[in-house]
Amino acid sequence: MTIYAAGALLWREVEGKLLVAVIHRARYDDWSFPKGKQDPGEVLPQTAVREIREETGLKIKLGVRLKIVHYTVGNGIPKEVHYWAARVSDKALANSKFQPSEEVAKVEWKTPQEVRSLLTYDFDREVLDRLLDLYILGNLRTKPVIVLRHATATPRSSWKGGKGLDDGHRPLLPIGLLEARALVPLLSAFAPTRLVSSSWVRCVSTLQPYATKKKLTLIERHQLSEFGNAKGPRRTAKVVHDLVEDGTASVLCSHRPALPTILETLAEYGEDNHRPVLLEAKSLAPASMVVVHLSNKMDGLKRRIIAIETYSPAVPPTV
Repeated sequence: MTIYAAGALLWREVEGKLLVAVIHRARYDDWSFPKGKQDPGEVLPQTAVREIREETGLKIKLGVRLKIVHYTVGNGIPKEVHYWAARVSDKALANSKFQPSEEVAKVEWKTPQEVRSLLTYDFDREVLDRLLDLYILGNLRTKPVIVLRHATATPRSSWKGGKGLDDGHRPLLPIGLLEARALVPLLSAFAPTRLVSSSWVRCVSTLQPYATKKKLTLIERHQLSEFGNAKGPRRTAKVVHDLVEDGTASVLCSHRPALPTILETLAEYGEDNHRPVLLEAKSLAPASMVVVHLSNKMDGLKRRIIAIETYSPAVPPTV
C-alpha cells in the first residue's frame, strides 16, 4: 500500500536574493525539505500546511505545486510525496513557533546553491530544480483564483419550495452541509481572502463556513447564478475578469451551468495547454474546486496562468 505524504519548499527573498528553508532531521541525520504523512480524512494540501506548521512552526499558504516524488521505504513500500512552493512572509517568520525536537533539529535558510550541497537525497534536488525554474521565469510568486462548484443540494425533482421560493432557494442536503464544512481546511491551504458567490442559497451556504471561520465578507453576485449566467454570460465573464485583474487570492462559487462561461473566461489568461484542463473542469463534481494559480499582479502586465490543480474535500463518513 502506497504511503502518501506532502510538504513544501519554503522560500523568501532578502535584498533581492532567493533563500530556501532546509531542515536537519536528527533521527536520520539527513537534510531535506519539511514534509509528512497524510492523516486520515485529509486532502494532500491540508497535509502539507499542517506538516509545515508542525515541523517548522510556520503558518503558510500554498503556491504552485512543484513535483510529485516517488521512492520506496522500509521493505520496498512505495511512498509518494507531493511538494508545493510556499512563500514565507516576514510576518510569518517573525511569528514562527519552531522548537527543536527529535524529529526536526534545525530549520535553516540558505541560498539554492547551499541547499543543493546540503541535501541528502537526489529527488529533493529535483524538486529544488523545479522551484528554481519557476523563479528564473518570474513565475514563483502567484495568487490563486479558485472556482468552486456548490456542495450537494436538494435535487430539483424533490424540491417542493414554497410560496415565493424559487430554485434559487433550493438548499444543501445534509451531506452538502458536511461538504461545506470539509471545504474549510482545504480552502485554508490556499488562503483566499476575497469570497464571491452566486446569490443563490446553495452557493452561499457552501462558502459560508469558510467565511465565518476566517471572518471574511462573502460577496454575492447574481451574475454567477444559473439565471444570471443564462441571461447575460458577458456579465458573468466580467465578474471573472474583475477578480483576476484585482490580483487578490479569491474563490468564486457558482453552478455547473455557469462553469463553461467562468472557465472559458479564465482560459483567456492561459496557454494552449491550459485550455483542455480548464474545459475538463466544466464537469466538476459538487463541492469540488479548480485552483488556478496566476502570476502576481504587476503594473502594466496581464496576469498569466502558471498552474492548475483540482480537488474535492475529504468528507467524514456519516454513521
